[in-house]
Amino acid sequence: MQYTSDVAFTETVKALQASKGSRRAYARMEQGGSWQATISDDLAAFIARQRSVFLATVNGDGQPYIQHRGGPPGFLRVLDARTLGFVDYVGNRQYISSGNLLENPKAHLFLIDYQQRRRVKIWGEARMVEATSDLLERLMPTGYKARPEQVLLFTVSAWDANCPQHIPPRFEAADVQAALQEKDARIAALEATLRQFQSGMS
Repeated sequence: MQYTSDVAFTETVKALQASKGSRRAYARMEQGGSWQATISDDLAAFIARQRSVFLATVNGDGQPYIQHRGGPPGFLRVLDARTLGFVDYVGNRQYISSGNLLENPKAHLFLIDYQQRRRVKIWGEARMVEATSDLLERLMPTGYKARPEQVLLFTVSAWDANCPQHIPPRFEAADVQAALQEKDARIAALEATLRQFQSGMS
């Protein structure tokens, strides 16, 4: 690849960009450094906050598949500047993603933060490996009630962060509950102040 973005911007894609008027802007982006190929501190911090990720794989016949994976914040871990990993828990045992990766290691991670209205796309290659004690020590969230089966290791080729356009703002239930509790406490304090004021007037 001449540019890291070539992982997505194939010649066909570039021809479409040219016909629709966006190729010049993306060519400037490419010449200015293109997409990053290593995990920056900002990306690592973003990943550490996420509770879910979508994993895209493709089988040997070119049939795509998207699988959701989730857990507590930090379940997806940065292992080094080019490697991400997470524990794959026992589930419905269809093994579609696992089988696809045996036929075609190319994979994609899609992360979206609805509260901050930010999405990150990560291209690379992935493989399922044995859940060794060393990997579980590094990747298994403390206290999380799930049974590990294997581990996914993802090698980053390129990543890009999209604009917030059209991302609907949504909030985690725990964040909403905390905001409501803060509001209720503030109301209770104001009501107590009002009662004291009324008592002093009588």
